[in-house]
Amino acid sequence: MNKTIIININGIVFHIEEDAYEILKNYMTDVKRHFSNSADSLEITTDIENRVAEMFNELLANENKQVIVEQDVHTVIEQMGRVEDFENLDDETAAANTQYTYDTGTRRLFRDPDDHLVSGVCAGIANYFDIQPLWIRLAFALSFFFAGSGLLLYIILWIVIPQATTRADRMAMKGQKLNLQGFKDNLEEELSSVRNHLNNLHQEARPTIYKMRDFIGDLLLHIHLFFMGAGKIIIKIIGFAVLLVFFGFAIALIAMLVAIIGFHSGPQGLFPFSIIANEHADRIYFVAFVAAFIPVVTIIIVIITALFNTKAINRSIAATLLVVWLCSLGLLIGFAVNVASHFRSSGKISQVTNLKATPDNVYYLKLNDVKYLTHDDSLRLNIKGNFNGMIIKNDDNEYDEPRNVNINIQRSDVSHPVLIETFIAQGSDDADALLNARNTTYLFLQQDSVIKFDDKLRRVENAAWHDEHLDITLQIPLNAKVIIDQDLNNNINLDGISVNDCKNINKQDNATSATFIMMDNGLQCKIDTVVTIKTKAQIDSARRMENAKTIAQLQAQVDSARTADSVQKKK
Repeated sequence: MNKTIIININGIVFHIEEDAYEILKNYMTDVKRHFSNSADSLEITTDIENRVAEMFNELLANENKQVIVEQDVHTVIEQMGRVEDFENLDDETAAANTQYTYDTGTRRLFRDPDDHLVSGVCAGIANYFDIQPLWIRLAFALSFFFAGSGLLLYIILWIVIPQATTRADRMAMKGQKLNLQGFKDNLEEELSSVRNHLNNLHQEARPTIYKMRDFIGDLLLHIHLFFMGAGKIIIKIIGFAVLLVFFGFAIALIAMLVAIIGFHSGPQGLFPFSIIANEHADRIYFVAFVAAFIPVVTIIIVIITALFNTKAINRSIAATLLVVWLCSLGLLIGFAVNVASHFRSSGKISQVTNLKATPDNVYYLKLNDVKYLTHDDSLRLNIKGNFNGMIIKNDDNEYDEPRNVNINIQRSDVSHPVLIETFIAQGSDDADALLNARNTTYLFLQQDSVIKFDDKLRRVENAAWHDEHLDITLQIPLNAKVIIDQDLNNNINLDGISVNDCKNINKQDNATSATFIMMDNGLQCKIDTVVTIKTKAQIDSARRMENAKTIAQLQAQVDSARTADSVQKKK
């Protein structure tokens, strides 16, 4: 049986054998005597006691026991080191030496309170990976531009990472072993830092503007060193990526030129390419190609020269390319001015058409779904031979130019509807503008109470676009009922009228049309006092009936055509 006593090491209670206590007491007495002449002797001895207490806790936990024995004290002393091991070193030589060598241990992640701009997160990470804090701060600064992710990450690390509050924490942060030699070297480093700080008080007292200047200069120097090293590889990778992009541009420009000039296909029928659809179109496309291709090729040559350190382009070749590019740019500007000259004047012509009145004063406005065919199209498709008695539907939902038909519905002062068409176009002068407006064609059709409108204004085939558009004013008698089809509202601009809004008011979202009433203040949505919402089965039944009716009409047309053919053959 051994006698045990209870001791308190910096607030931690331990049960220790009496012999082990005497050894530990003598050891700590030697430590306090050795550091007694230091200015921070109390802090150092407190940190050493804390470290000893941590080691005792680890030993007790690992061996699952409650009492510290003599062997445990010897183990701790061997790991911490004895005072006599380094007491005879020359203190003056060690203090004069600014480069310290430590037996490095395992680094722990802490926030550095001695080297911080905000909270010490960047300096703590830099100490953990043994790199300069500048690079970590630069990485966080750059990450702020990626949707502020760097700021969020910094705040999280600020909360999670503990601060190094004791000397032992600061030593573990820098990877210094937590023994007597480590504490002694850390103290000497701290004293040396204090002396250097005192020697550099004049530098610390300099104005802030000079400190900022030195900081920016140091930052630029580190950035320069970075780009001279690892940055070269990154620059080359970026250069290769940019080179591939410009190679793609060059191939795309060549393919587009061949498609337009060689095969007369491509975007020349699309807006705004339709503006230059004239006798100079091929020249304009070629000049535009040269003006765009030469800069792309020049950039490719410059990137290849920089990446592979090849010989730069010959001066005479460079001068020739510059002259060709300037000439092509001048010609392109000249063509652009020529095209713009065709839009100097505006012409407008109008015509009035009196429509038939209906007995019940109800009018249906619908989209004309019959395909518009020119004389050449009729001959090419052989309409009379192949589609006699049939209706060809318009399924062309794409249109290359902006919408050029606008319908405004107003109140009429007479008892019948009136349609006023105003054709507007641009031209080089007034006569040319009026001629361009005159050469446009628009189709509308009245069948009893149904008025059908085409969705586009037609102009001469292959002619240049001159901003042709049509303003239609449809005047409807007072108190007339106007039923507007949804397709008409979707394909033609109706000033101030929305079929969808009217359907929503009447809670008829599945309806294909909306009903309006012509009032003194214009066309107003007719609001039903009792709204009947059709079920899905009723809607499906109505659609099936409509489809059956359409199929029957088409079948009757086919039978009529076959009968006509059989009669012709008998003759």
